[in-house]
Amino acid sequence: MGSALERALRLLFSGDAQLINIITVTLKMTLFSSCTALLLGAPYGVFLAAARFPGRRALVVLNRTLMGLPPVVCGLLCYLLFSGVGPLRGLRLLFTVTGMVIAQVLLITPIVAGSMETALSPLVGEIRETARGLGLSRGRTFLLTLNESKYALVSTYLLGFGRAMAEVGAVSMVGGAIAYKTNVMTTAIMQYTNIGNFSFALALGMLLLLISLVVNVLAHLLQRSVVI
Repeated sequence: MGSALERALRLLFSGDAQLINIITVTLKMTLFSSCTALLLGAPYGVFLAAARFPGRRALVVLNRTLMGLPPVVCGLLCYLLFSGVGPLRGLRLLFTVTGMVIAQVLLITPIVAGSMETALSPLVGEIRETARGLGLSRGRTFLLTLNESKYALVSTYLLGFGRAMAEVGAVSMVGGAIAYKTNVMTTAIMQYTNIGNFSFALALGMLLLLISLVVNVLAHLLQRSVVI
């Protein structure tokens, strides 16, 4: 264990081409999928929290059900859509980073929406009263609610980012974990552990934790600035 850790530390500073490629693909997939999920899920979560219409409770229950969608099921659905017999086969998304991003967005968007809905539900009553007193339209009330959720937005993005970084099942099925193309840190850790290359797996694990630490520190600083 000690020698594997020592080799892993040396590998981190060696500039290994395969290691750099895995990190690059991971960050590209994670940033694109988490940001897209935030752009889609946050307004939808605010809508679920603030709007009042018949069928709202059914949509909330449906979204909470999708929050628990198993990644392998999402990966299977995307695989069937993108494969040679699927309706989207012409887009050639299977075994690509774009296909992995789409699978991630399908997984993370309900989680983002549910997190926003949960965070804002206790606040919408006060916001609605304020908007009514100011004579704001429904559109402006929605924008006011979104503006009041800035702190929750950061926490929600962290949740989505962490989910995207930790994902294995869906991305391995859709991306295929192809070296120098679609292999990401989580799938690579599994591969190198299975073949006994513990130093490479440890290096990837330490980098995964380091990236998460950096993102969380930046988010914490951003939240402090929002509160101030």
